[in-house]
Amino acid sequence: MVESEPQVPQSLREKVFQLAVGCCEYCLSQASFSPSPFSVEHIVPRADGGANEIANLALACMGCNGFKGLNIAGIDPQDGEIVPLFHPRRDRWATHFEWEDAQLVGRTPQARATIDVLRINDSEAVALRRLVLETGASLE
Repeated sequence: MVESEPQVPQSLREKVFQLAVGCCEYCLSQASFSPSPFSVEHIVPRADGGANEIANLALACMGCNGFKGLNIAGIDPQDGEIVPLFHPRRDRWATHFEWEDAQLVGRTPQARATIDVLRINDSEAVALRRLVLETGASLE
């Protein structure tokens, strides 16, 4: 389910959902396993000049969207550098991330900052991913 957002036309919301294959484009949570609706979010917020077009829209679960907020950058916890967050339309997910059990691991500074800012590995998210894995489903 995708939450209704008046600033994003229905046709764009549907296209984003199709591109994302029904998964959060940050943590890969599946909409079909979520008790909360997913949102079509602006990767670069409109307040920062982000366009209302497919190249700047991503499907996000409630957790990722809520913690991302207006952030477009974060601090790499490994080296302390400020880096841009993962951009679902420009960056390849598998280049930046990998799974270790139900924990998402960042391969790059950008991924580590994204995991940190979006709190992707908080205890509740990891517990839910473990339940998903127990059903035999994949996290990807």
